[in-house]
Amino acid sequence: MAIRQRKGKENSSPPSGTSQTSQTSSKKKSGKNKTHQFAIIFGSVVFAVVASYVWSYMKTIRAYTPLNAPKAVELIRDHNDDLHRLWGTYRSHLYFGVRARAPDSLLFGLLWFAQYPQDGQLKVRYSCEQGDNLPKYGWLQHDGSTYGAQEIVDEDFILTTEYIKRPNHGSKGGDWTARVKGKSRNGDKKSIQAVSLMFAVSNEGAGKLTRIVNGERMAEIRGRSPLLGEFKLKFRNPAGSVKLNSYLTTHTDDIYNPKDTIMKKLHYKTKPKSRDQTPLIGLPGDVPNPNGKPNNLFVHQVTLQLPFQIDAVFESEDGDNDRKESLAGDVFAREVKQKRKDFNEHFENTFQLSEKGFTDEQISFAKAAFSNCIGGITYLHGKSKVTSRRLKEPVDYWETGLYTGVPSRSFFPRGFLWDEGFHQIMIQKWDAGITRQILSHWLDLLNQDGWIPREQILGIEARRKVPDEFVVQHNENANPPTFFITIETLIRTEKAEHGHVTPETLKFLKSVFYRLDQWYQWYNKTQTGPLPGAYRWHGRDATTDREYNPKTLTSGLDDYPRASHPSDDERHVDLRCWIALASGILADIADIVGIKSTKYRETESYLKDNQLLDQMHWSDKLKTYADYGNHTKLVKLEWVPVRYEPHAPKRLARVVKSKKGPSPKFVDEFGYVSMFPFLLKILKPDSSKLRILLDDIRSPEKLWTQYGLRSLSRTAPSYNKHNTEHDKPYWRGPIWININFLTCKALHYYAHIEGPHQGHAKMIYEELRHNLVNNVYKQYQKTGYIWEQYDDKTGKGQGCYPFTGWSALINLIMAEKY
Repeated sequence: MAIRQRKGKENSSPPSGTSQTSQTSSKKKSGKNKTHQFAIIFGSVVFAVVASYVWSYMKTIRAYTPLNAPKAVELIRDHNDDLHRLWGTYRSHLYFGVRARAPDSLLFGLLWFAQYPQDGQLKVRYSCEQGDNLPKYGWLQHDGSTYGAQEIVDEDFILTTEYIKRPNHGSKGGDWTARVKGKSRNGDKKSIQAVSLMFAVSNEGAGKLTRIVNGERMAEIRGRSPLLGEFKLKFRNPAGSVKLNSYLTTHTDDIYNPKDTIMKKLHYKTKPKSRDQTPLIGLPGDVPNPNGKPNNLFVHQVTLQLPFQIDAVFESEDGDNDRKESLAGDVFAREVKQKRKDFNEHFENTFQLSEKGFTDEQISFAKAAFSNCIGGITYLHGKSKVTSRRLKEPVDYWETGLYTGVPSRSFFPRGFLWDEGFHQIMIQKWDAGITRQILSHWLDLLNQDGWIPREQILGIEARRKVPDEFVVQHNENANPPTFFITIETLIRTEKAEHGHVTPETLKFLKSVFYRLDQWYQWYNKTQTGPLPGAYRWHGRDATTDREYNPKTLTSGLDDYPRASHPSDDERHVDLRCWIALASGILADIADIVGIKSTKYRETESYLKDNQLLDQMHWSDKLKTYADYGNHTKLVKLEWVPVRYEPHAPKRLARVVKSKKGPSPKFVDEFGYVSMFPFLLKILKPDSSKLRILLDDIRSPEKLWTQYGLRSLSRTAPSYNKHNTEHDKPYWRGPIWININFLTCKALHYYAHIEGPHQGHAKMIYEELRHNLVNNVYKQYQKTGYIWEQYDDKTGKGQGCYPFTGWSALINLIMAEKY
């Protein structure tokens, strides 16, 4: 009972006590719920933060991550073709250099100097430099693969370099020989000049080199590497009077610049026998490295009196069983003769210049133009520097190799995106295999967003030629997609010859279609303007006051005047036309490879609609097509104080002279940009605007000169004006061959299609073609070079030289192969 009571006491409580216990229990449950809710909220926040970070990180790394797709180079790979193209003169920034089209190659380069220079200054030649002021140098013939012949004119002597390859010896790329000949510029007159040739050899990657020396003469270099297997490079006894033999073996930390090391080692090797004689300069032989590093630079030097001839013979031991005789001496001479004959026949069959009545001298000029374009093909490997708005600092792109042409061996010895499209328009007519491989290399550069860096500065050698401010590429900056013109030309050429594209080209188109589509989509995501159908080049500097008109490097037309005050509201007519062209060609490719082309056709139809084009880019006031943006022509470069205090230094700055300032309007600057609806054949043959453009093209007050079409009208506000104190007019007057080529191509098209302006287009075409050919040929005869651009008042070549990228298209203008 007591226990029960005790239990009863424990279990019984007044009503108020029961209510309190219930509330306490509710509070505990509520606390648990709040804790649970807090955990959910906290977890969600953490998840959101992590997800945001991951998303941001993934977006960031896309800028330097390859497109997730099979490499086009691998998809079109042909083992035999790879071996055929493994060796080449792929060091086009050198006067003469040979390497394999792969990383970890043997590097071969020629250096030379005159022992008795006219001005007493030792001048060692190695890389192509405008500062060397050579009267002339360049390929006379080059087939892009197995043969090349070049002439180099120095102060008082001429060197000839000849290169032949036997790719079918063994499975390591075969054999090749480089022959160097020297003669006096005075013809048959005996010369006392002695020339030192130096053949510099290094190995990029894993491998070993050893030398065989006879006295002071390096007779042979033997080596092995994973890429090349066992090989030997033999220096044959020269034909000519040898004044001195010497050599160098040493270690260098920079195998890509042996000249500096060699210059430090050169010294007088001989003592003169009389006061009238000059001692000869040579190399010291074996120079051990104090740090114990292995020798990686081998140099054979031979000093010869003019005239002379010497062969450097590379032989792969893998090809010993296939080799009946070495590619040297009379054997080499016989093969050169056959290669020269084959080149001449192939050139005439391809371009038919004899049929068009050109003289032998003019045809030799065209051969040189073509040969320097195809002979300028190089191989680069390394990493680009890129950035994006998500990156705080520039980062490396992935390591890659690039097989590409170059605009200029001396000044621009690297790959440029829109230039390369022009190069390949011509090269594909000669060897479509080269074009397919080069375009595949370029398209393999797409990142995950579909972007290609417009300038390829890969490796130490390429970077040496580029100012630091131009090295980093931004992932929103474009370049004209000229590869679409190249592919359109390739398709059209093969259909004309065979009635269909070749199996090799069909395989190529299937291999690159996805990449072309991703590239095209990137333009439509990143380069669109404020209105449907509007496009805008990114990359203009809206904050600077140091430029008369902020450059648009991404358009390829650099300082060509756009809206004076860059903004997101700009509309660029040339870019709209490029995307219209790309849409149509991508649709054609889709049809060929069996992919639905509807979306590309619809975009093409929309962007090529002349009425819509006129609404967006035709100015009734200016009577031309024009860009649109925040603009005033009342700007001027003036000297202003750096700071507001007495006697402060001054700098050149842009000053707006209009009280109203800039306002949205069409840009009053008639020139190349205004022509793009015509250049890319967007205009219908019966368009009234076409007639207006044709008249403006033919007007001497606007674009017409007796040397070609100037880039900016003489009546334009920015004509021939400096962009900065140091930036001369670049695309503000000078004549450029690539746009003149597009003009000839368009005129030829409108001259051969039914329409009211057909006759007018034909007349202008014939005159323009005549003027261009005459002037570029005349300047070549006069200066020894093809130039970057030509003065619109005198026709003189200007800019950098030799410029045998798109300026070499003069050959296609002569051939009328558009």
